[in-house]
Amino acid sequence: MRIGITCYPTYGGSGAVATELGLDLARRGHEVHFITYQSPFRLREYAERVYFHEVDTTMSRYPLFDHYPYTLALASRQYEVALQERLELLHVHYAIPHATTAFVAREMLAKEHPIKVITTLHGTDITLVGQEASFYAITKFSIERSDGVTAVSQFLKDETYRAFGPVGCDLTVIPNFVNLVEYSPAVAASRESLAPADHKLLVHISNFREAKRVKDVVRIFARVRRAMPATLVMVGDGPDRGDAEVEARDLGVAQDVRFLGRLDTVAPLLAAADMFVLPSQTESFGLAALEAMACGTPVVAARTGGLPELIVDGVDGILEPVGSVEAMARRAVDVLRDPARHAQMREAARARAANFSSEVIVPQYEAYYHQVLGR
Repeated sequence: MRIGITCYPTYGGSGAVATELGLDLARRGHEVHFITYQSPFRLREYAERVYFHEVDTTMSRYPLFDHYPYTLALASRQYEVALQERLELLHVHYAIPHATTAFVAREMLAKEHPIKVITTLHGTDITLVGQEASFYAITKFSIERSDGVTAVSQFLKDETYRAFGPVGCDLTVIPNFVNLVEYSPAVAASRESLAPADHKLLVHISNFREAKRVKDVVRIFARVRRAMPATLVMVGDGPDRGDAEVEARDLGVAQDVRFLGRLDTVAPLLAAADMFVLPSQTESFGLAALEAMACGTPVVAARTGGLPELIVDGVDGILEPVGSVEAMARRAVDVLRDPARHAQMREAARARAANFSSEVIVPQYEAYYHQVLGR
């Protein structure tokens, strides 16, 4: 198949999944064309049958275009690439603006080169942005006009129906996935470079936005730190990073908290960790949690969104209600103090992640493509 993929190329779960999907599809013999404003952050090097088409974001000098209409430029580029490369389908990630631009491109192509549009919903396009009054109608329209729609969890599918009640649109759940070769206990970084030898190592990775509750990450760690020597590694960046740094100082644990900023490659850190901390307000799936589990690292997380579809509480991780800092910390300490239980949870986390491997999930996308294409 000849497939076009549009996603947000910057740091985040949806862009990571879209890029890894494209790379895996290329390895399976398909031709994949990424169409976005910059190369996706996980598209690190040359890959056979993978192409990148940049959307020109240069500001027009025409005064009426002081607010540059990027979405129109994207629709035009999707049209051009689909026509030139004879694409069979456009797979867009996030309902707005990507499903909207794909609809416009498909309409432009209708007489010259008919094409199918598949939209994958990832989370905030449904739970946050799409429900704002100024975007609600266009989000609903874009979902309904897609030829196929997938959601990364049953939670997100249910939320889409609840919030938008799309008509004539049957959502299919295809969960996020992980490459078990890249994310493996075998790739662990040296512990000596991350924490003192007698410390337990906790890790958090996110975009440091409000929904990630990064101050709760620090609060959980501070309680763990009172019970045992420990180090917290914070990976990522965003508007709430400053608040997390202040919280670490206020709680007297700043000397044991390391902020590494954004990193493209995180598997070695995850594999070296004793526990991954994800107390988010909501997670439509929780890709970072899955990647940690694939590395054999148990996750302590909030029981919210799609996380209960991934984590089996008490078996391969820990789930507590949102904001339950004391409970999350207490249960984390109980596991970290018990080497045998911790080892069992590590093995269970890795085994659970195998259910979401690229070998299991990517063929589901292939089958869905064929279904939408009528093959």
